[in-house]
Amino acid sequence: MDLHGQTILVTGASGGIGAAIVKRLAAEGARPIIHYGRDKAGAESLLAQIGGNGFVVQADLSAAAGPFELWAKAVAAAGRIHGLVNNAGIRTEISIEASPEDWKAAWQREFQVNLFAAADLCKEAIRHFKAAGGGRIVNMASRAGQRGYAADAMPYGASKAALTNLTKSIARSFGADGVTAVAIAPGWVRTDMAEDFIATHGKQAAVADIPIGEMASPQEVAELVAFVLRPSQASLNGATLDVNGGSYIR
Repeated sequence: MDLHGQTILVTGASGGIGAAIVKRLAAEGARPIIHYGRDKAGAESLLAQIGGNGFVVQADLSAAAGPFELWAKAVAAAGRIHGLVNNAGIRTEISIEASPEDWKAAWQREFQVNLFAAADLCKEAIRHFKAAGGGRIVNMASRAGQRGYAADAMPYGASKAALTNLTKSIARSFGADGVTAVAIAPGWVRTDMAEDFIATHGKQAAVADIPIGEMASPQEVAELVAFVLRPSQASLNGATLDVNGGSYIR
């Protein structure tokens, strides 16, 4: 029960990695705030699975005002918040042959959800944490932001690289205020998106460059998130933790 009494907001929490994070946080004694965009039933089911010890909050992070509305709703529901996990993210495929309009729209939407929404939530969280005695931020980055990404998904890699840099800036700027920030950078994780890829291309195509021959499980990532959020782990401030089976080593 290392997180007993902690209230932690998890964005994009209704499925995949987000749901695994919520379950792990609850198992360690935290009260998760479960954010969802559209899947209300999934979020409410997840709350029931953790015994109702948490909150469900809806917000559209693709809208400019969405992150600020989410934070206000979370504070109204829970009061003091101790941690923020920016897990919500999207991956858009767009070719360099696309029209200028489609190209710009893809980049703007990807950065809105993957970076700008996270930055807005970090802003509000830092102000809240400074006033309340400190807090933890975990930003879900990606291997793609470390080593570059596929030609048709460049907005994803670029937005995740920027998220990692944002994490470092927060760590350097607000550590003295008791606010710590850590980025976690998974490679392939066995989610619905990965299963769709495997169904089309086969498992070997997905794990060919992973030395251990397996994708990470959502539970592996969730366990690491919970560890980072422990009050005892302040010295991880500013770190980027890779979870990629050795497919990218810095």
